[in-house]
Amino acid sequence: MKITIKSPREIEIMREGGKILNSVLESIAKEAQVGVSTMELDQKAEQLILAAGAFPSFKGYEGFPAVLCTSLNEEVVHGIPSKRVLQSGDLLSLDCGVFYQGLHTDKALTLVVGESNPLKDRLMQVTRKSLELAASELKDGVKLGQVSHAIQRHVEQAGFGVVRDLVGHGIGKELHEDPPVPNFGGAGNGPILKAGMTIAIEPMVTVGNYNVIIDGWKIVTADNSLSAHFENTFLITKDGCEVLT
Repeated sequence: MKITIKSPREIEIMREGGKILNSVLESIAKEAQVGVSTMELDQKAEQLILAAGAFPSFKGYEGFPAVLCTSLNEEVVHGIPSKRVLQSGDLLSLDCGVFYQGLHTDKALTLVVGESNPLKDRLMQVTRKSLELAASELKDGVKLGQVSHAIQRHVEQAGFGVVRDLVGHGIGKELHEDPPVPNFGGAGNGPILKAGMTIAIEPMVTVGNYNVIIDGWKIVTADNSLSAHFENTFLITKDGCEVLT
């Protein structure tokens, strides 16, 4: 396993790229309204990224055809934008990466289009909170397993499932670097975190069990239950972490 420590210059570039990515996703989230197609969201995201002097990380990555992953309802991740029009009540996960001055950042969020309900609100709340709890474990000298365990414990105590077939990742010059960042496992597992590492943590949480069906890019819950996904890119520091996105 080759885990890279970023230089101060690389960290600064990732901060700037992260700001661009965060701004883009916030704008796209506002555009996600009833009657808008996921393809329209994708086109808007590409315009915003290019206008900011960056490039979309996902487009062309291992053949992926789009800028955004737009995953709806039972789709966990990697949903490909299409002419499908958003309906009221749709649970939409937006995942995007930005390549800026030679370095990547990665971020995801989940929202409800139009009218929500208590179950969808609870699912999003638990998923978002699990990411916050993971971040609270980050600092130099901590085993990565503490981060994974914090996510699993919170999600399962809430009565939801945490996906095991997909994980977070290191990030920097490559979109996916070492180490893999599972959302489950024992606190004593994994490599020791070091200041200067950058990782993308991304809990993927289901209302039902954690099993998924993978068919090419299409990844859905095996029991057809709803799924939510939140992600940020983090810098490990001596005393904690910095959210870069």
